[in-house]
Amino acid sequence: MLTYLLSLFLSICLSSVLICSLSRLFHKIDILDNPKKYWKKRKPIPYSMGVVFFVSFFILSFLFIDYSYKLFLVWVFWAVITAISFLDDLTSMSAKTRLIIQVIIWATIWITSIKIWYVSNIFGWIIELETLSAIIAGKEIFIIPLIFTIFWYVFVFNALNWTDGLQGNTSWLSLICFLVIFLLGLKLYLTDDYTWGLQNAEFVMQMSIILVWILIPFFYFDYKEKILMWDSGTMFLGFMLATLAIISGWKIATVLAVFGIYAVDAIYVIARRVMRGKSPLSWDFTHLHHRLSDIGFSKNQILTLVFSLSFFFGVTALFLDKTGKIIVFIIIAVFVVFLSYIWEKVKKISFKK
Repeated sequence: MLTYLLSLFLSICLSSVLICSLSRLFHKIDILDNPKKYWKKRKPIPYSMGVVFFVSFFILSFLFIDYSYKLFLVWVFWAVITAISFLDDLTSMSAKTRLIIQVIIWATIWITSIKIWYVSNIFGWIIELETLSAIIAGKEIFIIPLIFTIFWYVFVFNALNWTDGLQGNTSWLSLICFLVIFLLGLKLYLTDDYTWGLQNAEFVMQMSIILVWILIPFFYFDYKEKILMWDSGTMFLGFMLATLAIISGWKIATVLAVFGIYAVDAIYVIARRVMRGKSPLSWDFTHLHHRLSDIGFSKNQILTLVFSLSFFFGVTALFLDKTGKIIVFIIIAVFVVFLSYIWEKVKKISFKK
């Protein structure tokens, strides 16, 4: 308990200091956004502030998490991901280039360390992925687990990245996700009765709670529109979210529950773009927060709704049986579809006027 309290104090202090320091630095070297591009009536603010996550977590994990090969690999991949995404923020890579880089990174992660071998789904059965392998360069590669892992990382990253159209939304949603993952780790710690399971649960708890503490001050500055995280933040958080879901024992369904609103929204947006003959990775104003805003929701109302539903779905998924989880996912899907229907109606009425 004392360790967690100490990590709370140091995490909040370190994150706050780094945000203020990097914000001043980015103002001096002109790493600032163009608010006119987004029709914002404010002064330019520092972007790519997501590097705060990597620096903060590297220091804090070094202090509070027992060193292991698993932690070392996480550090290495985080460094690569943060560097590439920071470069992306500065140069604005094309969507196709970003997707290719993502696939390469996630494939490398699977080959070297983090793998998904099976999925425990909401219907109660286990989906075994070890069904097809191929010999490549003299090494057996399990194709389906590899493809599923790449898809999982790409989907989570892009779904989370698309939440970044409303200031405070991504940091808010991520905070909730990591809080629920911490509760998941706590549940596993209390229920597992073997050494590896206990160590794994403790590792998940330590990593997720540090991220929660780091995100608290970041959310404040993000919400007040003093900073922007951009891809250096969303890619880092997406990587952490997808990775902790795997490390916690392939709890894909549980993580999808807390992340469910934007997961379903991502599927809706992709389907809508494809049906209209557009690229799934094209940029537009059709995401959940945009639709809520068009209907008449304020920024505070959107954030409150996202927090309430995400936390509720995430916590209930920890304790519900398979039938309950099915109901949760149906509710999420119905909510997003109904909201989209209302949004389409409002757009048609506005267009006629």
